[in-house]
Amino acid sequence: MDRIAQLTTRPAGRETVYDPAAAPSSLQVRAAQVLEGNWTGGSTVPSRGLYPHQWSWDSAFIAIGLRHLSPLRAQTELETLLAAQWADGRIPHIVFNPSVPLDAYFPSPDFWRSSTAGRAAGAPGTVQTSGIVQPPVHALAAWLVHLADPGLSRARGFLTRVHPRLAAWHRYLLHRRDLGGGGLVSVVHPWEQGMDNSPCWDRPLSRVAPAPARSFRRADLDHGAPEDRPTDLDYGRYVRLAADYRDRGYADGPGDFAVEDPAFNALLIASEYALDHIAHELGAAGSARQARAERLTAALVERLWEPAAGMFLCRDVRAGELIPERGVTGLVPLLLPALPRDLAATLVRTVCGPHFGLGGTTRLVPSYDLLGEAFDPHRYWRGPAWFNTNWLLERGLRLHGERGRADALRKGMLHTAGASGFAEYVDPYTAQACGVTGFGWTAALTLDLLHDRPARGRNGLTATKGGDRG
Repeated sequence: MDRIAQLTTRPAGRETVYDPAAAPSSLQVRAAQVLEGNWTGGSTVPSRGLYPHQWSWDSAFIAIGLRHLSPLRAQTELETLLAAQWADGRIPHIVFNPSVPLDAYFPSPDFWRSSTAGRAAGAPGTVQTSGIVQPPVHALAAWLVHLADPGLSRARGFLTRVHPRLAAWHRYLLHRRDLGGGGLVSVVHPWEQGMDNSPCWDRPLSRVAPAPARSFRRADLDHGAPEDRPTDLDYGRYVRLAADYRDRGYADGPGDFAVEDPAFNALLIASEYALDHIAHELGAAGSARQARAERLTAALVERLWEPAAGMFLCRDVRAGELIPERGVTGLVPLLLPALPRDLAATLVRTVCGPHFGLGGTTRLVPSYDLLGEAFDPHRYWRGPAWFNTNWLLERGLRLHGERGRADALRKGMLHTAGASGFAEYVDPYTAQACGVTGFGWTAALTLDLLHDRPARGRNGLTATKGGDRG
């Protein structure tokens, strides 16, 4: 039996949370082939050419899909990432593979200088990383990976080992990144939020003097079309922000860029629920995680909800005001179980209305307002549809009782993933592939959608709205 057949065949007698089809589908096999091709032995790269290292939130989403092929590999994916955690609790957004040439990706390890510039913050000395972070999907991923094979997880002590690291990660965010003083976490670089060149960042980024173009070389343009990628001006500002943060020893504080982002905070809240499940699994007498998740949800509503827009907006911490741009980030809180019912209903109307067009003009939810002046259907996070955000919204729609819309989105995602060759992102109108194909989280989340059975009513995030721990 070849490696792909091994990965796509269910072991005899093993119970899983989501039952796979009796025979692997062609789409399942193709998705498994992508993940097998991107596997490095300890983790999965997003793509072999464009992204040849381990990325933080990519690995979390990839583990969610890998659990259906190999729960052991999914556990290893997260363990490899967490082994690079800094002593202050941060999980770096890139863990560098030392076998990859320095010029294969920029910014490379010699730019970040984690082991020297990050020494005061507790950067590891045995592996090179970046110094910024990405959205905290990790506890959610760990819980779902555990559910895929609880027996294996318990035998290996998986949750026992990752729980302290995940708790330290959340402490770092909650204690060190509340730069606005309102209880929410701030990002200090657009790369931290993950939606690098979203128009939501244009206003705060305009304050940043870009690094000179001659001071860096963009390796991304060797693999992607320039019209699909951030502009040179954007990149110059990213480099300036990252260099300034590095030169401060990665000390947190309100610099030129500090933004409270709805999706980043919503994913932290979802992972707080997951940590509550993990604590109960480990026999904790009591956990304050669920109460904290509900308090964070209330803070999210208080600080970032904009009734006139019908959705959440980003807050520019330095300017002290909401940023008037509609990005998909403002829809992601739909995945939260404690979201007030009227706000959830309003978000559904916004998703399906003219600004995002789901079920009408678009098959997948775009990353930015279709009617916005900065909309571009091909340029990275300025309009294209991405599979990870659509996976989150599919779960959110299902959680809040929108089964028909969730089923339609699931069907659209599966069709688009296969037709596009598991593209990094797609034109929201035509589903034309953009970026690279054979992309890790697209393949992984396709597997998760294939193995999920919507009729069972599970939302894949917090088990059920009523709090069932699965």
